[in-house]
Parts: sequence; C-alpha cells; structure tokens
Amino acid sequence: MNEDEKPVAYDTQGRPLYYRAEPKVETNNIQNVHVVKDNPTTIHISEEIAQKHIASKKQYPSLNLSEGEYVITSVKRHPLGLITIWLSAIGVSIVILIMPMVFQSSGLVVASQAKLFGSLILIALLVFVVLIAAVATMVYQYNKFYITNESVIQHIQTTLFSQNDQIVSLGNIEDASYRQVGLLQTIFGYGAIRLSTQGDETTYKFTWVSSPKKQVDLLNNTVEAFKNGRPIES
Repeated sequence: MNEDEKPVAYDTQGRPLYYRAEPKVETNNIQNVHVVKDNPTTIHISEEIAQKHIASKKQYPSLNLSEGEYVITSVKRHPLGLITIWLSAIGVSIVILIMPMVFQSSGLVVASQAKLFGSLILIALLVFVVLIAAVATMVYQYNKFYITNESVIQHIQTTLFSQNDQIVSLGNIEDASYRQVGLLQTIFGYGAIRLSTQGDETTYKFTWVSSPKKQVDLLNNTVEAFKNGRPIES
C-alpha cells in the first residue's frame, strides 16, 4: 500500500480517513505589455517649398492649397476669345443702329413722341448689349487652369453667380493631351487641353488655352515627376 493510501485518521465510528493531495495547477505568469504607438510620420517640407507655398497662398487666395502645395503655373484663356465677344457685341450694336434707318427709308412717318420713345429704346438696347459683353468678359477671364506640384485645379465660371472648382490629383491623371483645330487656332496659338483620369475614366476639358502644347508638356513632366517621386521643376 502506498503512503498516500494509508489512513491518516479515523472518524468516530472507526472508519479510516485518507489524505488526497490537490493537484498542482501551474499558472503562467501574465505580464502586462504596454504598446507605445509611434507618432505619425511627419512629412518634411523643405524651406524652399514652404516659401513657394506661402507665395502661392498670397497670389492665389481663392485656391485651397494643402500644406506644401504651390502653384507651378496659372493657365489663362487666350485673348482672342475676348475679341470674339466684343466683335459680336459690335455686330449686334450696328444692327440696332441700322434699324431706325430702315424705318426711315421705308417712308414710314413717325410722330415726334414716337421718335423720342424709339431713341430711348435704342439707347437702352445698346447699354444692354455693352453690359452683356462686359459680363461675358469677366466670366471668360475668371475661367482658369492651375497646375500645382500635387494636383490640377480647374476653376469653372459659368455666370457671375455660378462657379465651381474641379481638382484632380496628379497621381490620378492617366493622360494629358491638347488639340488645335482649324487655321485660326494654329495661327494664333490656342486650343484645348484634355485630361483623363484613372478608374472612373472622367474627362476634363479646358478650352481657349494659350500655347496648349507648352502647357501639356509641362503638365506631363510634372505628372511623371510626381509619380516617380522626383523633384518637380517649377
């Protein structure tokens, strides 16, 4: 009989009592581990880029530039578009001025009061044409196309009270091209820029661009440098 099976005592009725050792339960030491998260990596912005960013913010206060983003070039519309607007206004004004002469040549007798009223209408129409041309000029000039070191920003102005910005990251630009059609565009050096993006295949177009080939070459070089992590020349 093993020692563990020998009675260690007896109860009041003489029955043996045995000792049973409780099995030892090994417990693993649990250590609290404190995980310290590293701070997010701070993007280093050189002094040169910081100065360019500040200068761009001052020059283009309406643009929402991110930290370290600066404008490489601002593409304006060609002046010929303004000439087209005002030539159209002049043409309409000439037609308005000729109308009284047509009535006179037809032999129509008009009372003096009617002549005065007609003159006032004539002046009002001419003022209206000039105002329309002035508004069209402002809307035309407000449309701009910006190339930054991070994105392309197109400011679209449709009326004096309707405008919006289209922003495309350089990394999302799949293709940038230009188009010049006809004799006038070739002679005067203007055309259209077309951008297409990856994924959703969205196409952006900016018309009446001065020197479109030069602007597209700059844009393509900027996109390539951005995607390859090379310094962007400005």
